Amino acid sequence: MIGEYLQSALRKAHYELEEGTFYAEIPGFEGVIAYGDTLEACREQLLDVLEGWLIVGIRHGHKLPIVEGIDLNPALEVV
Repeated sequence: MIGEYLQSALRKAHYELEEGTFYAEIPGFEGVIAYGDTLEACREQLLDVLEGWLIVGIRHGHKLPIVEGIDLNPALEVV
């Protein structure tokens, strides 16, 4: 499920070419940005950044975006 989440998030990415360097970000994923000399290098770095961002978010209990119906947030316990 995590792999599907990552791929779904990457499909939302926006890429730009700025002064000979590719730049990418994913709307709704604050701080997930990447740069690269090629589009593929930028995409690979974006995936690395996204994976790290997701690990930190899960570890610290941050509210994670729901992507294409995939919700990695823990279910709330009903008491």
